[in-house]
Amino acid sequence: MSDNVAPAGDSARRATGLAVLQQHFGARVETGLALRSQHAHTTTWLTNQPPDAVFCPRDTAEVQSVVGICAQYGLPVIPFGTGSSLEGHVNAPHGGISIDFKDMNAILQVNAEDMDAIVQPGVTRKALNSHLRDTGLFFSVDPGADASIGGMAATGASGTNAVRYGTMKDNILALKAVLPSGEVITTAARARKTSAGYDLTRLMVGSEGTLGLITELTLRLRGIPEAISAATCSFPSVDAACRAVIATIQYGLPMARIELLDALQVRAVNAYSKLSLPETPLLLLEFHGSEAGVAEQAEAFGDIAAEMGGSGFTFTTREEERNQLWQARHDAYWAGLQLRPGAKGLSTDVCVPVSRLADCVGAAQARLAESALIAPIVGHVGDGNFHCLLLVDMDNHAEIAQAEDFIGWLNDLAIAMDGTCTGEHGIGQGKAKYLERELGAGAMAMMQAIKQGIDPLNIMNPGKMGLG
Repeated sequence: MSDNVAPAGDSARRATGLAVLQQHFGARVETGLALRSQHAHTTTWLTNQPPDAVFCPRDTAEVQSVVGICAQYGLPVIPFGTGSSLEGHVNAPHGGISIDFKDMNAILQVNAEDMDAIVQPGVTRKALNSHLRDTGLFFSVDPGADASIGGMAATGASGTNAVRYGTMKDNILALKAVLPSGEVITTAARARKTSAGYDLTRLMVGSEGTLGLITELTLRLRGIPEAISAATCSFPSVDAACRAVIATIQYGLPMARIELLDALQVRAVNAYSKLSLPETPLLLLEFHGSEAGVAEQAEAFGDIAAEMGGSGFTFTTREEERNQLWQARHDAYWAGLQLRPGAKGLSTDVCVPVSRLADCVGAAQARLAESALIAPIVGHVGDGNFHCLLLVDMDNHAEIAQAEDFIGWLNDLAIAMDGTCTGEHGIGQGKAKYLERELGAGAMAMMQAIKQGIDPLNIMNPGKMGLG
């Protein structure tokens, strides 16, 4: 089904469906333009496409009720977490109703002995880890933004900890979801392993709301490490920093995080977060383990870095210093925007095999230098993933075209290197045209068949992932 094909149901039927929802739920079905615009895409330069209404369910039964009415009248359903996604996932190109899960924010169970928790989708990452602190456990996926757990699952998020603890796909044991038919399914039990049928959990994770609405998640938890050491090291070039990453991985050091900031991003972070880091390419790392273990790991990395031309290597186990460094890293997006006040930021990511990382980042930097685009680079380089933040004057059409050309070129380059057009941002609207180039027509046809089989009316987040 083409992205331009509207979901089943003409505009009159959809208007009737909206009226029926208002009869059922009254003023809770909100239609103010300001609120609707807030529930469309606002993070980067994609066009804001508001829904017709916004509704905040309180439980799975209400989600079922809404989906049932929407299916009857062909009204699109767009799930909404915190709105921090970057590829237009929450836009409503065909109108419809935005289902905001902010009120479904309960932590239902914490099973400390089994190291898992069951939560509703509106629980945020920070709220969950605050709740878990006294148990000695934490939820490891950290995309930077204080995203909702449901949104992180829907977009297949990862982040700074992925090199050690994996992505959302690795940390969700089971889901409860409302299908387009209104039926509620549970994808798995709490057991740590299963060979029972299709892996429906992973099918739903990363499906971006195109197959159903997640209303409950069973999460894998991790033990809070005895000691944590953060380290920084500057390098003469991005190539040298990337070679240090490759050598560190090959050496087998158990890094929890390893992040790259290019010189431009370091300059932005220094100004925004009031730091004084050397303004050359920087690696920021974190090691988890015992007191002796993290010190040994940090020192071993220091030796590797020195061989690659690294300098200014320091490490600390002090929580305040570590938090300051990682907060600066998480603020990299906002810091980057200050490099060109008034410009719109477009953050795009790719991921390649780690052995191709230096080549890919180097080529991206060279292309950016030729174009004169301003675009700091930052990345979760321990798993080959990096991001470019293009700062674009939206009144300059030539510059917009240049930025779009760069994004297309970078995606094609990553795919040519056996990589992917997105490591963690998802597809949404912004990356839809690159997905078939990466996976091929056969895989796209299979995904379309799955979408058609589960959502024949095409009401679930239509216009995303190139699936209608």
